Amino acid sequence: MPDIADEVTRAFLEDLRPDMSEPADPRPSTDTLRKLDQNELPNIVRLHARFVEGRTGGARASFSSCDLRYLDLRNMDLSGADFTGANLQNADLAGAKMISSTFFAADLRGANLRGTIFNRADLRGASLRGAILEDAQLIDADLRDGVLLRPDSKGNLAPVSYTAASTDMATAKAGRANMSHAKLSNSFVVQTDLTDANLKNVRFVKADLSHSNLTGANLEGADLTEANLTGCILHGAILYNCILSGTNFTDADLAGALFALSENDTNVFASAMMPRVLDALGPEMKSMMADHIAWIGSVGKKGTRGDFSRRDMSTQSLQGLNFAAAKLEFAMLAKCDMRDVGLLMSDASFADMRHADLSRADFRGGTFKRANFSDAELVSVRAGPIQIIGAKTVSWPTRFESARFDNAKLRNADFQSALMQHCDFSGADLRDADFRHAVLQDAQFAGADTRGADFTGADTRGAMNLVL
Repeated sequence: MPDIADEVTRAFLEDLRPDMSEPADPRPSTDTLRKLDQNELPNIVRLHARFVEGRTGGARASFSSCDLRYLDLRNMDLSGADFTGANLQNADLAGAKMISSTFFAADLRGANLRGTIFNRADLRGASLRGAILEDAQLIDADLRDGVLLRPDSKGNLAPVSYTAASTDMATAKAGRANMSHAKLSNSFVVQTDLTDANLKNVRFVKADLSHSNLTGANLEGADLTEANLTGCILHGAILYNCILSGTNFTDADLAGALFALSENDTNVFASAMMPRVLDALGPEMKSMMADHIAWIGSVGKKGTRGDFSRRDMSTQSLQGLNFAAAKLEFAMLAKCDMRDVGLLMSDASFADMRHADLSRADFRGGTFKRANFSDAELVSVRAGPIQIIGAKTVSWPTRFESARFDNAKLRNADFQSALMQHCDFSGADLRDADFRHAVLQDAQFAGADTRGADFTGADTRGAMNLVL
């Protein structure tokens, strides 16, 4: 295919995400808790450590019914401590170890829980509204219903006013959180950002996940029985082997999601937003391609820029077609024959290209953020930068941030200067590939064959299992 970079230098429209505004919280605050000072914490932590180690003079840390708002608990080890009914609003628990700790009916609204370890913790009835749970671990944690009862002035048990009836994660940010095997039945997680969260085998029975962002989340094996996923964003989410009995996917956006339906699940996605089938040999496809080629040849003066986004073209032959500068966001291209295809300066973010043959394809200057190339053939592809000539010459890199290349074949591929942060190359064949000056921060290379690959000048900070 001839080099047509000078004909496809149009600006790209960014995919806009819906604003996720925080709903009002009607619960009143409480002034009945015992206020703790920051200076009291070191001694409590020291005595707790002695208690955990079984040494004399130790005492289990108990923050039950304490006011810990805005306190700094970063990196503290309070595993097994009791935070029942405590108020930890806006507290900083980043990196803390809270393994098997009790947060029953605790108030963690707005707390910084980035990287906090809550494995096997009791978080029933806890409020996590607006909390930052990025990179947190909640393996085997219990986030189900929980109401804290205390005797009133007449000796009758009554619920504490600031406590929610069920775990409240509304508008929480939980990107890359690991909630494997967690129990979240009846959890209230409306408008929660769970981007890239590991929710494998999590129980979401009757959970309200409506309008949550589950982009890239791993929900494999999750129990979504009667869960409400109305309006959820599930771009690139993994939904294999999920229990989907009575699950509500009304208006959920499943573009790029990975799933395999059983006979019992045939209609479960009927009300969801799904890609429409586009026949590669049909008149609609031929008309779209003719308009697109005319648009390229006339530098945008004739024809129409090809928009193949959210279209299902999987298993079809697209060999040699020119999709330069086309819109292919969320396109389903799994198992397609795409040898020698032109993708120069196209936008195929979130596209599903699993098992596709993309040998010798031209990716230069394109955007392929979060695209899935698992098990694909990418032998001898061109994905280096292109030079855009205008008032001044600009080098335009190819973008693959967070794309998946696990078990893909990338021999002799050219990825010079490509942006490939957080990409997964697990088990990939990278022999003799060119990664010179590529940005590979936090990429995963477990089991990848890198023999002969050139990483000269590449930014590999945070890259895992890379053998040079």
